[in-house]
Amino acid sequence: MAPSRTRRGVAVALVVVASVLAFVAVPAIWLNRQVLNTDNWTHTSSELLADPVIRAQVADYLVDQVYANVDVEAELRAALPPRLQPLAGPAAGGLRNLAERGANEVLSRPRAQQAWENANRAAQITLLRVLRGGGDIASTENGTVTLDLRTLVQQVADRVGVGGRVASKLPESAAQVTVLRSNQLKTAQDVTQSLRPLAIALVVLSLALFGVALLVAPGWRRQVVRFYGVGLVVAGGAILVVMSQAGDAMVNSLASTAASEPAVRRVWTIATPLLHEAAVATIGYGVVLILGAWLSGPTRFAIAIRRALAPYLREPLIAYSGLAIVMGLVIFKWAPTPATRNPVLAIVLVALVAAGFEAWRRQAVRESPDADRHAALARWRDRLAAGWEWTSDRASAGARQATGAVQQGAATVRQAAPDLALRTSAGDARIEQLERLGHLHDTGVLDDAEFKAEKARLLNGDAAG
Repeated sequence: MAPSRTRRGVAVALVVVASVLAFVAVPAIWLNRQVLNTDNWTHTSSELLADPVIRAQVADYLVDQVYANVDVEAELRAALPPRLQPLAGPAAGGLRNLAERGANEVLSRPRAQQAWENANRAAQITLLRVLRGGGDIASTENGTVTLDLRTLVQQVADRVGVGGRVASKLPESAAQVTVLRSNQLKTAQDVTQSLRPLAIALVVLSLALFGVALLVAPGWRRQVVRFYGVGLVVAGGAILVVMSQAGDAMVNSLASTAASEPAVRRVWTIATPLLHEAAVATIGYGVVLILGAWLSGPTRFAIAIRRALAPYLREPLIAYSGLAIVMGLVIFKWAPTPATRNPVLAIVLVALVAAGFEAWRRQAVRESPDADRHAALARWRDRLAAGWEWTSDRASAGARQATGAVQQGAATVRQAAPDLALRTSAGDARIEQLERLGHLHDTGVLDDAEFKAEKARLLNGDAAG
């Protein structure tokens, strides 16, 4: 029985709210997995340094820090003999280009990469402490989060050749990259404290509203499933659009020059694969729901599928064995989404799929109450036998037709051979006569008029023949 219009309206409203919650849940999940997870943060920082564009920018920054905090020209002048000290200025300028290339090489070595990881891990731990409001450093008035790269500056200075004098001269503020400023802390804390506990809660609430919508409109469940699937596809697509817009906004706000734009864009690309993956997964879940709603629908193809599988679906052991094989390959072997790689979430997904599969299985059994597996196997054997027989008959008929064509062609050749031989013989005789006439004409036996007359007679006689 179809539900009333009011019940359908309530179900649609619940599905819309559930889809909005799914949209909000995706960035909340990314925040927990990327920003608030120390291991993921550190791993991403390693990927950033491995990128050539970003590594070049970091190398330039480190060299700038060396020259900004140390008088390289004075250090070189002090190291040179008196007669060569006037060359300290040009040497310092030329050394800068060499230092940039050397810094890039330093950053590609394990020691520098480990220092980079350690600095990022320390910065992320400090960030967590700040966002959670713990300790004096969490003050929203004076607290900041910085990335300390002084160790890398020291390594670059060693590469330049002034490292021994730099260590004692680098101020505390040297090579300190600000991750979060004090005037941004209150907003960051509010966002983190709001979204962090909601990452899983939003997903659970979205699924709960979807379940309530199914209960509100029991005679309209297939449409509810389809609407929720469409809502998830829209939510995932909207996340991808927001990501694109946010990436452009980040480049415009952080890239001070056109030369730095590629590096900023690469940072955004490397830092957001988990967000992109979650958005694509949301779209994938929506597509699965839409496909499930279609398979349980009234279309001729869907009905044919249910009727063909009903003999096997009516036996739970066979039905769930097939489902277990498919789910094992998808979830445990392929693992295409983040949830399939999380044991708890994977169990939840299996439970949801099993519930939907059971509803679809019962529908197929109700529609085909007389379906029998043995009879279905017999029909399949008969169809295969009939198909094999038809294929064999067609192959035999084709072979017979080809043989007849070959035989007919051979007979035609045999019939044409005598006539062809006769025509060939007559043609050879005519050529000999024409050659003889040409010889008589060349030797003067025949004049021009006689030659033309004889030639015309010979040709006309052949045409007439």
